[in-house]
Amino acid sequence: MVNGKNLKYSEKPIRVLIAKPGIDGHDRGVYVLARAFRDAGMEVIYPGLLPTPESIVDAAIDEDVDVIALSLLNGAHMAVFTKVMKTLNKKKVKDIAVVGGGIIPDEDKPKLEKIGVTGNYGPGTPLSVIIEHVKMRAFAVRNEKWGRKKRAT
Repeated sequence: MVNGKNLKYSEKPIRVLIAKPGIDGHDRGVYVLARAFRDAGMEVIYPGLLPTPESIVDAAIDEDVDVIALSLLNGAHMAVFTKVMKTLNKKKVKDIAVVGGGIIPDEDKPKLEKIGVTGNYGPGTPLSVIIEHVKMRAFAVRNEKWGRKKRAT
């Protein structure tokens, strides 16, 4: 249930892969998010520190996740988040949502939104706001995915 509305395909727990790509070793926030997602009923996959964009996408596909949650504090978000999106596009993956967070300047947020990385929350954002956003993105890709399958049969 999101915003008091029952959404289609919500009976299966949301699967989130949470990643700290690139050379960002600040992992405390990822652990806080992972626990919050778990406590909200989501299944969390954490590939460890410093995965490459390619390994993030491969793990997301292998684990059949609904959402990839990226977090960076080192300022490399434009390069790294873009590489994740390019890798998803190269592999023709359309049914995994991508959300971002970390130290992201306001002027970069519209650029990230344009390539498909939503949220882009910074430190101090209430966990409830992030969780709600992840739920909405997960249900949106599920509805799109299952809607396509229904039409195809």
